[in-house]
Amino acid sequence: MKGGEELLTVTKLLRAFGGVLAVSSVDFQVKRGELLGIIGPNGSGKTTLVNLITGFVKPNAGEVRFKGKDITGLPPYRIVGMGIARTFQMVKPFYQLPAFKNLIVPLCSPRIKGLLGGSYGDRDAVALDLLEEVGFERDANVAYKPAGALPQGYLKRLELAKAMALRPELLILDELFSGLSLAEVASIVPIIEKLRFQGKTIIMIEHRLKELFRIADRVMVLNFGMKIAEGKSDEVMADEAVKKAYLGSEAG
Repeated sequence: MKGGEELLTVTKLLRAFGGVLAVSSVDFQVKRGELLGIIGPNGSGKTTLVNLITGFVKPNAGEVRFKGKDITGLPPYRIVGMGIARTFQMVKPFYQLPAFKNLIVPLCSPRIKGLLGGSYGDRDAVALDLLEEVGFERDANVAYKPAGALPQGYLKRLELAKAMALRPELLILDELFSGLSLAEVASIVPIIEKLRFQGKTIIMIEHRLKELFRIADRVMVLNFGMKIAEGKSDEVMADEAVKKAYLGSEAG
């Protein structure tokens, strides 16, 4: 972290769908260089919260500030351009394209053009390097296969690489581990740890609690759209409201 600087500040964020409060007056901050885990049962508002931060859903009330600037309700392309990238729980690559060609779109984005001043180098080579960083074996030709032919583990890695290609200051991972085996999760954790070592700020929405707690600085718990706990993982695990709402059925 750089002097505990707040990179993202969310204040009284609220979103209702019909009469249902999906996110109810949620407050939290993320400091530069920190990894914040967000957990909660299905339907607790985790993905809606990410959608509000990244512009895919507009809030009914509240504020999102990134690097001190109000980004509330901006369209996703503007938010990406400012330095926030995300993965999606349901991966949707360009199935007919080779895996590495899926990275050409983010590598040609206005954000990357601005950062590199038009000097891209060989985009294919950069794409292959990124895929190697997330665990594609360069000599196995997996990166050259159509994305539609890849198993779930590689599709999740591709999703991560697409977000990394945008060189974000804040990386939001929406259930990156879902659908993966224990071995696949174990192989991805070091990639996230390396990103942290490089100073990346990360928010992880996750159901795989043991793996998340190993790498998160703090954990925030949502239930019925409300924040019910926040703190170190052991503190959160010991919270009676969390046990009742979420961990009681999954702690074992």
